[in-house]
Amino acid sequence: MTSLNRVTTVVLVGDARPEHIGTHFLHAAPELGLTVHFADVREARGPSMVRRICWHLAGRRPGRLGQFSGRVLRMCAKYKPGVLLTTGLAPVAAETLNKIGALGIYRINYLTDDPWNPAQRAPWFLRALKEYDEVLSTRRANLEELRTLGCKRVGYLPFGFPPNLYFPESVSPESSGGIESDIMFAGGADTDRLPYVTALAKAGFRVGLYGMYWERFAETRELTRGFQSPTVVRAAVAAAKVVLCLVRRANRDGTCMRTFEVPAVGACMLVEKTDEHLDLFGPEGQAVLYFDTIPEMIEKTRWLLEHETERGRLRDAAHRVIVGGKHTYRDRLASIIQCADTRRSPGGQIPRLQPSAK
Repeated sequence: MTSLNRVTTVVLVGDARPEHIGTHFLHAAPELGLTVHFADVREARGPSMVRRICWHLAGRRPGRLGQFSGRVLRMCAKYKPGVLLTTGLAPVAAETLNKIGALGIYRINYLTDDPWNPAQRAPWFLRALKEYDEVLSTRRANLEELRTLGCKRVGYLPFGFPPNLYFPESVSPESSGGIESDIMFAGGADTDRLPYVTALAKAGFRVGLYGMYWERFAETRELTRGFQSPTVVRAAVAAAKVVLCLVRRANRDGTCMRTFEVPAVGACMLVEKTDEHLDLFGPEGQAVLYFDTIPEMIEKTRWLLEHETERGRLRDAAHRVIVGGKHTYRDRLASIIQCADTRRSPGGQIPRLQPSAK
């Protein structure tokens, strides 16, 4: 690989809010010597009335999909990046991606959502996915579907953590007022998560509950501490005796963002058993405890609360796995850029897949 073929400039499409992956990549880019030109996906939404109409009557299209796609195309034409990197359900239309590819730009989507989730399935986005040169999914469950859809290249690249937001923090008893808990969970109020959180509360544990929409349910309305900044969540993780890790089943996740963020801070984790979690943390008791059912979750929570020394051992072991295992978003971005460097030809053009001989 010659230095002439290395990617040095990226057009990045993502959400600019501090807790989102687009921002994590933007912060990591200078460490890799990358120049990044950023397009904030929120610009594609449009006015609220337009958003509602497009969501319900136009196949869940963003209100300003065309305008935003045009802006991304102009950025690519102006800056001539080696890579267009988009995150999640990025609002870039298939026709625009085709034109960007004609410029010789390698197009990668870091697919952090499941496009077959019924709550967010959008025909326009499924068409767009086929135009990318590479789709890297944070879940293994949809890799074969992506291939069947017609994606050119498909790979697995899990979530990571941003070390500027999630790091060990000491929370003294004097400063922990209102955030300490027996067991803490941070994440959205998916309906399949409700029985787990409710069962913990009914078992008598002090539950620290953070995230959106928990106030909608009578069972959790009094438990929720609302959607909070990464700073507050980090402190709450540090102040919790146990942290619960639930994946998003509607997204068919094997890991989630908290899989990496929680041990980066340092906490004893009780983790939903998935193949990906087992691959990451090893067998039961090596770095975390696992559960399959609600009764098992209750039993292991109680056991962990009774065994402080074991909680500390598990906390330290999980921290070593994540912090020592190249799981930051800098590491993820480096993998993506290395992938693009490998795929692109020495002349800077994208090596097109050849049809198989018949």
